Amino acid sequence: MKKALALIPVLLFLFGCKNGNERASAVSDTTSPGKLAEKYQLDQLTLPQGFSISIYAEVPKARSLCWGAKGTLFIGNKDGNSVYAAVDKNNDGKAETVYTIASGLNTPNGVAFKDGNLYVAEINRILRFDNIEDQLSKPPAYNVIYNKFPDKTHHGWKFIAFGPDGKLYVPVGAPCNVCNESDSIFATITRMNADGSGLEIFAKGIRNSVGFDWNPDTQKMWFTDNGRDLLGDDVPFCELNYAPEKGMHFGFPFFHQGTILDPEFGKGKSCADYTPPAKALGPHIAPLGMRFYTGNSFSSEYKNKIFIAEHGSWNRSTPIGYQVSMVTLNGDKVTDYKPFITGWLQKDGKVTGRPVDVIVAKDGSLLISDDYAGVIYRVSYKGAKLG
Repeated sequence: MKKALALIPVLLFLFGCKNGNERASAVSDTTSPGKLAEKYQLDQLTLPQGFSISIYAEVPKARSLCWGAKGTLFIGNKDGNSVYAAVDKNNDGKAETVYTIASGLNTPNGVAFKDGNLYVAEINRILRFDNIEDQLSKPPAYNVIYNKFPDKTHHGWKFIAFGPDGKLYVPVGAPCNVCNESDSIFATITRMNADGSGLEIFAKGIRNSVGFDWNPDTQKMWFTDNGRDLLGDDVPFCELNYAPEKGMHFGFPFFHQGTILDPEFGKGKSCADYTPPAKALGPHIAPLGMRFYTGNSFSSEYKNKIFIAEHGSWNRSTPIGYQVSMVTLNGDKVTDYKPFITGWLQKDGKVTGRPVDVIVAKDGSLLISDDYAGVIYRVSYKGAKLG
């Protein structure tokens, strides 16, 4: 009887409760790197010479990523209802513990961190968990800082991030494949103050952006956008866009990839009135998270390159995407776009993974989330450094 009673606190800790007011669940991973590599078929992935890939953490349906100030990796979740935190205490490139910060949320896809606090985006509101890194095993109750976003679930999940101006940027996707909604909040990227005040529309004509970042040299925004469906296998292309200032319109729903007139909504419109993409990436590849590489562990040729997680097509006759690609810039012009990691889409059509977000770690490695495999990958470099 005494042994059974002694197990009760352990079980409560492991299984936790389903809201941010109660003790979080935590899972410690002792699986060897070799077994993880075999489990997730890492030998099927192709990387440039000098690079290797391993498993940083196993996280169910892992989506958007952000770092805490003390090195905690926070992970959002689209098709589930939870937010996670992965901790690598001994800095060996593999998280020992994954905490469930909160459960029972409404598509908590986006996560961002500022001044010790974790921000989480649900479909229609933004939550804030204060002083979170000191309370991972027993997270605080969240504060709702904004709750007036639309409740439409179609493209309603959100990637969020703080910009160089200290404001929180929040996209609001079009609630459809293609439509011209009367509510101007749809098909935009908005921004607000950290306390939820001062909401404004930053950019318009954006069907569904699930990733953006700011050039470390210019502090200007770049973002991905997912093109519309049902015009065929090869049109339109998804986009990488450049938004150096407030008030720009990127064409949706009137134009796609900057050149294709929408058959329903484009009549009487001129493409010259809208901002074309910086790069048309490919048809239906579903580019999601993107980051500039600001680390120092890769060779110098990778400095400030844009890495893009291509989630992969879902309704194309011949699937494409399912890779991490890399974009080279010369000022504000794209000069090169090519694959960086391939192999999640195998030659026989089998899919083993779908990249969602990318983020640079403090040690210069690149982490990649995968909501299909339910993992966070870690890409490291051991080749000769140039420059």
